[in-house]
Amino acid sequence: MPEISVSILTVNKENAVSTFYNLETAKVDYFHIDVMDGRFVEKNNLELMKEYALTISHISNVGLDVHLMVENVEEIMAEYLSLEPKVLTFHYEAVKEKARMMEIINDLKSNGIQVGIAINPETPVEKIREFLPYIHQILIMTVVPGKGGQKLMPETVAKIKELKQYITDNDLEIDIEADGGINNQTVQSVKDAGCDRIVSGSYITDSENFAEAVKKLKGE
Repeated sequence: MPEISVSILTVNKENAVSTFYNLETAKVDYFHIDVMDGRFVEKNNLELMKEYALTISHISNVGLDVHLMVENVEEIMAEYLSLEPKVLTFHYEAVKEKARMMEIINDLKSNGIQVGIAINPETPVEKIREFLPYIHQILIMTVVPGKGGQKLMPETVAKIKELKQYITDNDLEIDIEADGGINNQTVQSVKDAGCDRIVSGSYITDSENFAEAVKKLKGE
């Protein structure tokens, strides 16, 4: 059964605290914090996501799953270290250089934070294979990052399958997370492909019953 990381990207600020409480009661496994800088992606929500993450860290025991969609990874990453997220993911496309990638990975690990690398739909899995032994999670973007309301891109499911096979063949301990357009209609495809953690936003947060939406995604 996959874990559920709920994206709070569209949570209304006026009702944020009660929504976070209700999501925790619905037994989500993580709060997914989508951090955008207006450069790597068009939208800029740096202040709002930091505020939300800080609030959650004060009122909830559910772990933070921080997803940096930013160009200046090191600078924004530093702002989240004190919140002790369970896992922090940055984009391969924002870094690329091996030395810089390893420096970020080692910095996060030295702070006791699990490390994730995300790849966009157009980035092939082989680009990040060499980093897999050093990290805890790969996030496969199943939509174009930074734009809400998109449908899951079917071709990205093949990347999950490819990655799962590689992890199995090489006896690696690493989770696969899928993010984008995942709802009760599309979830089975990513589960069948070997996904360990599922990011879902509006399907949960716009539903009338958070707990039922989470159960449907988990397959309970």
